[in-house]
Amino acid sequence: MGNKNQFDEMNTVCSAAHARGLRRPLRLLAAAVLTGAVVLGTAGCGGSSSSNGSGSSAEVSVSVDDLAAKLNSETVTEDTLSETAESMLSTIYFFSDGQIADGAAYMSSGATADEICVVECAEASSASDVEELFSTRVSNQSELYETYNADEVAKLKDAIIRSAGKYTVLVVCDDYSKAEEILREAGF
Repeated sequence: MGNKNQFDEMNTVCSAAHARGLRRPLRLLAAAVLTGAVVLGTAGCGGSSSSNGSGSSAEVSVSVDDLAAKLNSETVTEDTLSETAESMLSTIYFFSDGQIADGAAYMSSGATADEICVVECAEASSASDVEELFSTRVSNQSELYETYNADEVAKLKDAIIRSAGKYTVLVVCDDYSKAEEILREAGF
């Protein structure tokens, strides 16, 4: 019933616009709005970028499961992280449908801020968007940990967020130099 009322209202507006000779200007306005949306939508579709280091523009191909497992086992020393189901990643990081082709993550129970996430984006152009989502996650976690475990905020400030090709990683760990070494070896 609500949709019918909306349709009737839209029909009334369009009829009034047509009666006043506003049909062509409305079409031009709609075209301008769509053009603006396309321009803004493609503005962020550049190559990969990097935070806390330099991203690689060379073609990179890694197993997200293997890289996440290695980062977890070799860089997290003060906590035992649990593997997170891939189906949960969109809920945790707010990935859009179809944005991620593959992913693997390990998370703390909440006692520490340690967290590892490695994703393969469906398109390389999505890597910078995923970096922004990871940055938002780190910011939100920082605010949360300030309220009950402020010592963990320092780890979050040093978080590694980096992309190479279609891959993007988030690393919050105890041993950042080892994490950097592993990422370098993987092509990040």
